[in-house]
This record gives sequence, C-alpha cells and structure tokens, in this order.
Amino acid sequence: MRIGYACITVGVPYTGLKSCILKNASEEKLASLIAYNLNSLENIIDYNIENGIKLFRISSDLIPFGSSPVNSILWWEMFAPQLAAIGRKIMNSGMRVSMHPGQYTVLNSPSPDVVARAKEDLIYHTRVLDSLGLDEAHKIVLHIGGVYNDKAEATERFIAQYDELDSPVKQRLVIENDDKCYTICDVLKIGKQLHIPVIYDNLHHQLNPCEGGSDADWILKCKTTWTSKDGPQKIHYAQQDGEKKPGSHSATIHINDFVRFYEALGRQDIDIMLETKDKNLSAIKCSNCISPPNLRALEVEWSRYKYSVLEHSPADYVEVRKLMANRNDCTALDFYTIVENALLSPINIGNSTNAAQHVWGYFKDDATSKEKEDFAEKLKAYQQGKLVLSSLKGFLMQMAIKYQLAYLLNAYYFSE
Repeated sequence: MRIGYACITVGVPYTGLKSCILKNASEEKLASLIAYNLNSLENIIDYNIENGIKLFRISSDLIPFGSSPVNSILWWEMFAPQLAAIGRKIMNSGMRVSMHPGQYTVLNSPSPDVVARAKEDLIYHTRVLDSLGLDEAHKIVLHIGGVYNDKAEATERFIAQYDELDSPVKQRLVIENDDKCYTICDVLKIGKQLHIPVIYDNLHHQLNPCEGGSDADWILKCKTTWTSKDGPQKIHYAQQDGEKKPGSHSATIHINDFVRFYEALGRQDIDIMLETKDKNLSAIKCSNCISPPNLRALEVEWSRYKYSVLEHSPADYVEVRKLMANRNDCTALDFYTIVENALLSPINIGNSTNAAQHVWGYFKDDATSKEKEDFAEKLKAYQQGKLVLSSLKGFLMQMAIKYQLAYLLNAYYFSE
C-alpha cells in the first residue's frame, strides 16, 4: 500500500511552483519558469524518496500555460534530459504519480469550445507523464463534469467525447465520483461501459451518496474496473473540515479516523491519495501509523514537530517527551494523537515566546551583536502586540537559512 499527497509539499524549501500573467508570457519568461518548476518537481521527488513517500500528484501548473497556444515552446524537447532524469527517479524508487486537471477541464460540456480546450488539456497532462517516461499505471484523474439539466444526455456526451480522445490519453484516464453531480453509482456505470478505471472518493460519497454499502464495499466494487496494466487500485481519502462548508478538506488527516478507515478495508493492494491541507505531513503520519513500529521514524518526526507542539501546548510537549522516553511502549498512533491534540490548541503570546526563545537558542552563540539586538527588539515588539508572529518567525527562518541549520529548516515550525 502506498499513501501519498497532492501537488504541494509543506515545509520543504525550494519546492514551490511559479507562473506569470498572460501579458508577461514571453518565450523567454516561460522557459525560465519551466526550468524553475522542473527543479522544484525534482526537489519534491527527492524529498518523497528520502521520506519513503511513494504516491504523489504532480500539479497541473508544472508547465505554465501548458495547454494554451500562448505557450508555443516545445518544452518536452527543450527539457527532455531533465524530464527523463526525474522520470528515472520516480521509476527507480517505485513511486507512482498522477495528475488531476482542474474544474474547467469538462469533457461533457455542451459548448464545443469548452470541450476542445478540455481535450487540449488532457493532451498536455498526458504529454507531461509521457515525457517523464512513465507507463500507463501513472494516471490522469478526471471528473465526469456537469449535469446541464439532463444527466442522461450529459453522460452520453461524455461517452461520445471520450470515444474521440487519442489512445495515449485514454490509456491514462481514470474517472472519479464528485460531491454534487455524479455519484459513485453513476461513475461505475460509465467506467464499466467504457472500460475506464474508477477512483472512489470517500468525502465526495458522503456528500453525494448512493445506496450500496460502506466505503469498503464501494472500494471493492471499484476494484473490478482496474486491470493489471492500470496498476494497483487507487482511491482518494479526505476528511471534512468541521468549520468550513461541506466538501472542504480538513487541515490534517485525523489519525484515529484514518486508522479505522484503513482497518475496515482489510486490504493492502491499494493506493490511497490523501487530500488534506497539510499534504506531506499527513502522508508521513498515516504511513507511519500503518507500518511496523519504527522508533527512529518517530524520532525524526519529533525533531520536525517539537517546536510547533511547544508553541501550541507545553503540556503536550512534555507528554510527547515522556512517550518517547518509554521506548518499549511508544507507538506511532499514541505519538500522533498527542501531536494532533497539541496543534488544536490556540497559540498564545506566552507559549509562542517560549518556543521562539528555544529556536533562538540555536543561534545565540554565533549571531552577531546586530542580530542579537534585532531578535530582542522583534521579540519585545511581538509581546507588545506591535509585530505579528509570522514576522518574528520569518526572522528566525532567515537566521536558520543564513547559518544553514538543517535541523531547524526541516522543522514544521516555519510552515505554520
């Protein structure tokens, strides 16, 4: 079983993507942006390999204006060596990647222009995966689209437009239930008719259900649409953010709920793409909790979480230290349960000051007199309400970069 995340890597330097507005999209500008984004993608892949993450969704924004005539660069030729090198890293590590076009890629639209743009977008996504040298187990995920006041007719349009797609696109395409229009029953019917693998999304099913059983039951039904050439069955897993509108993904994957979901599956031959705001953080958490006990992995995670936990809840900080000291009884589930509880606690000035001073402790012997004065002034301004916490932490991050303290740069403290 592989557990992964989508598009953005939280708390990892040099992994962001860049774009530009239309009027600035010259060939020179686009070439520069593509080079930057491919370097970021390679950094993400390296991070995933280092952290044992073997499932990842590549952002559709990798190539700016990738499916638009605005971008006339033959980027797949210009950057062929780097694309091939990234692809080799993916394949050699056993990683599986995917892409997921956005809401404007609608194959069943009644508008010919919208459909034409959707087809171009699917060609672009296919070209990315082909340029990486990946086989058809690396998929492109697509929703069926809109209903347009007549679901039966809209479904027929999807089928007709799918039939016109190029073979390389068809080989990669998989379809997914959504939270408003097409239930898993609808999508399974289409998938079986067209021989397209079906992805089950649990949160979409909660919001747009059809009768037929539990999550595990529906996942088993979807398995029948996957063949050996498609790779292991893949699903999407998300949790509702209780404070936002229906369909909003939670800030993190709450581990006890995930473990219950995982145990109900009773299977290992499945890949789970997490859809959550903290991305790679949840992927590592969930992987650690379903893997054999690995205290070293938890020690690494504690080194990343400790100052975030201290900032939110000193009491939970002490609890984690006690847990880690009791090596024989320290479980990943217990560890992450305490960490999650801590991060739910609101930050106050006293706790955040304490954490900032702990972090500053790494620099105090090497910092210049001016840096010491700057920190003291910024800390005082923060305590007096004249400076926001993000500015104080930004100063500390710049110090970590200057003094190349990898321990701090790898911490989640700066990602909040």
